Amino acid sequence: MTMLKPGKMNEIAEQMLSTQIQIIALQAVRWKGHRQIKKNKYSLCYSCSQQRMGQLGTGFMVRKEVEKNIMSFSPINERICLIRLKGKFHNITLINVHAPTEERMEEEKDKFYDDLQKTYDRAPKHHIVMILGDLNAKIGKEKAYESVTGKNKLHDISNKNGEMICNFAIENNLTVMITQLQCKTVHKGTWISPDLTTVNQIDHILINTNKKKTVQNVRTLREPNCDSDDFLVKTIIKQRLIITPRRNIENRKKVEFG
Repeated sequence: MTMLKPGKMNEIAEQMLSTQIQIIALQAVRWKGHRQIKKNKYSLCYSCSQQRMGQLGTGFMVRKEVEKNIMSFSPINERICLIRLKGKFHNITLINVHAPTEERMEEEKDKFYDDLQKTYDRAPKHHIVMILGDLNAKIGKEKAYESVTGKNKLHDISNKNGEMICNFAIENNLTVMITQLQCKTVHKGTWISPDLTTVNQIDHILINTNKKKTVQNVRTLREPNCDSDDFLVKTIIKQRLIITPRRNIENRKKVEFG
């Protein structure tokens, strides 16, 4: 996951193509409307405000060899979009989100979670369903949320957004994966302040709990330069995509996305 600033599409594409990452979830696209753009080595799908540029926006950047696996792309609004991918054993639904910040009005947060609930409810139950993106949520170590979180947390106390996403996870039988898998403290933070003094863990990945064993790794990558305050969060899931003819070994690769 990363933030996309206007004019930075090529830079992010270069970072994706120089790694094994096959799909990148983008937030803060800040363009207008919704489109699917096809390039030689990748494609871009985005969902932004219909009224004007500079208003939030979410999207997906997909490598060319994965493009044939796209079953559908659905722009919900400037805060939510989803993409469905054809898998060999299980299809995958990725819901990309950009939640309101902590100081936003409760009405705006409630609308976001209402829209997210409706989007999640429409996902086929047999799919691997993942919600990923900038949730602006600090998740703490409260016992009330231990059923959906793990011990790999950066914060001691949840903020309001953290409480909301944990309650959403409990109600929908989801697991917050970035807190589940052990990693060094340096790989827990997903956002750094402009003055480089504060690091928070506010970007998250949730998956339906009965499919959580498909996630093999979640960690922050600090090396890629995406010109963003948010670090790229890399996730590896054990799932085959039907990409190319059987003779091509790419058919047997694990799916990696950020």
